Amino acid sequence: MFWHVPGLSAASPVDTILDKENFKLEDLLDEDEIIQECKALNTRLINFLRDKVQVELLLRYIVEETPDDAEKKRIFRFPFIACEIFICEVDVILKTLVEDEDLMNLLFSFLKPDHPHGTLLAGYFGKVVICLMMRKTLPLMNYVKSHPEIVSQLVDLIGITSIMEVLIRLIGADETMYSSYADSMQWLDDIQVLEMIVDKFSSSDSAEVHANAAEILCAVTRYAPPALATKISSPSFVGRLFHHAFEDSRPKSVLVHSLSVCISLLDPKRLVSASYQAFRSQLSHGTLVTASPETVNGMLDSLGDLLKLLDVSSAENILPTTYGSLQPPLGKHRLKIVEFISVLLSIGSEVAEMRLIDLGAIKHVINLFFEYPFNNFLHHHVENIIVSCLESKQDHLIAHVLDECELVTRILEAEKNSALSIDLTKRTLSSEGRTPPRVGFVGHITRIANKLIQLANSNSTIQSHLQQNSGWTEWHASILTKRNAVENVYQWACGRPTSMQDRGRDSDDEDFRDRDYDVAALASNLSQAFKYGIYPSEDVDE
Repeated sequence: MFWHVPGLSAASPVDTILDKENFKLEDLLDEDEIIQECKALNTRLINFLRDKVQVELLLRYIVEETPDDAEKKRIFRFPFIACEIFICEVDVILKTLVEDEDLMNLLFSFLKPDHPHGTLLAGYFGKVVICLMMRKTLPLMNYVKSHPEIVSQLVDLIGITSIMEVLIRLIGADETMYSSYADSMQWLDDIQVLEMIVDKFSSSDSAEVHANAAEILCAVTRYAPPALATKISSPSFVGRLFHHAFEDSRPKSVLVHSLSVCISLLDPKRLVSASYQAFRSQLSHGTLVTASPETVNGMLDSLGDLLKLLDVSSAENILPTTYGSLQPPLGKHRLKIVEFISVLLSIGSEVAEMRLIDLGAIKHVINLFFEYPFNNFLHHHVENIIVSCLESKQDHLIAHVLDECELVTRILEAEKNSALSIDLTKRTLSSEGRTPPRVGFVGHITRIANKLIQLANSNSTIQSHLQQNSGWTEWHASILTKRNAVENVYQWACGRPTSMQDRGRDSDDEDFRDRDYDVAALASNLSQAFKYGIYPSEDVDE
C-alpha cells in the first residue's frame, strides 16, 4: 500500500463507484479494494454500508441460498465479501445489526429447520455471530436469551463444524467469553444445554454429530462457567454418557466419543482435538474441571461393560494388510477403551487401581499389546499403563504387573520370537509365501525394559523380581545393553553434536516432550481417506 500524497495518489476505485449517481451494493462488492477500504475506515463507504437497507442486503447474501443457475460471483464472491465486511469489526455497522430486532431475526433465520444449511454459508454465518460475540457481547447475549429456541436450533445443527464453534463460545467454553460475562451465562444451565448436547449421542447416527458433541463437552471440561463445570463432572452426567454409549444398535462412534469426554474429565489438559491448540496457552481464567472421587466411581460402574467390548474372541471379521491379515482388527472403539484405562490409572485413584486389577483389565490390555504387534497406537497406551503401574506407590499394583501379568516373561518371549507368527489361531497373521516380518513393538518393549532397570534402583520389589529371572540377566547383558549403545544418538559420529548431551531443555521442549496426544484422534483422521475411495468403505470403522 502506497502513501497517499496529495496530487500524486490515484482516486480509490471505491470512491469512484461512490461518486456515481445510481450505483448499487453489488457494484461495491464486485470491487477488489472494498475490504481494504473498510479496514481503512473510508468514511463515505462506512456511511453507506451502515444503513439498515444495506446491512439487510449483506445479511441476505450470507443466510439465503442462491439458485444453482445463478452467477458464480453471486454464489461465491458476494457472500464472502459480505461476511468479510462484518468481521472487519466496524462498530457502526455492527451496531446497526445488533440494535435492530428485524435484522437479528434475519441473521438467525439461518438456523430454522426449514432453511437449507449449506456448509459454505454456515461458515459465513458462524464468523459473523462469533464476531458479534466478541464485539457486541451483551446485546447479542440478551437477544439469544430472549429467543431460547436459538440454542436448541444450534444443537440440532451440531454436525456442522462452524455451528459447533458458535455453540462452544455461546456456552462460555472459551476464554474470550468467560472472563467478563460469566453471570449472563447462568441461564444456559437453566435451559439444560449440556443435556441437549449429550442426548445427540442417542438421537443421531452421524459420526460427525458425535464428534462435534464430544468436542463441545471436552471444551466445557477445560474451560467453562462454574455451573456447567459442576454439572458435567457429576456422576449423573457421566452415567448419562455411558447410558447412550451402551444403548443397543448404537454406532461405535458413540462409545468412542463418549470416552473422549470421560478422558477429558479425568485429564482436562489433554487435547482431544488439534483445533483446540490455538486456545491452549490462554486457558488461564476459567474453571478447570477435575473429576471428583464420586465421578471416578461413576465411571468405574461401567468398567465391566467396557472390558467386555475389549474381547476379540467372538469377532469374525478379517482385515487384509500389507504384512498379512488381522482377525479381527482391533478397531477404534477398543483402542479408545485402552486409552481410557491408561488415563484412569494415571490419576492415582487406589479404588480405580483395585477395580482394574479385580477385573483383569491390565492383564487383558498387555495381552492385546502382544496380539497386535503392528498397532503402535495401542502400544503407546499400553506402555503408559505399564509405566503408571510400575511407578505406582502401591506394591500390590507393581506385583500384579510383574507376577500375574508376567511382564518380564512376555518381554523375553517376544524378543526370542521376534518374527510375526504364522499360527492360524493368532490375531495377526503373516502373508503366506513371504518371510514373516519382525514384530513392530520392539522399540516399546525396549523402553519398558529400560524403565524396569531404572526403577529397580529405587524399588526393591522390581529389583528382586529381575534378579530372580536368569533369562532377564542374560538378555540384559547380551541384547539390551548393546541395543541401547547402538540407539544412543549422542555416540553417533555422524549424528547429533555431542554438545546436545549438555543442552538444557527449555520450556517449549519440556512442553512438547511431556504432552500426551490423543492417538485415537490421530487414527480417526485415517477415516477421511475412505470418503475419497482410497480404501473400501466396509473397512471404515476399523
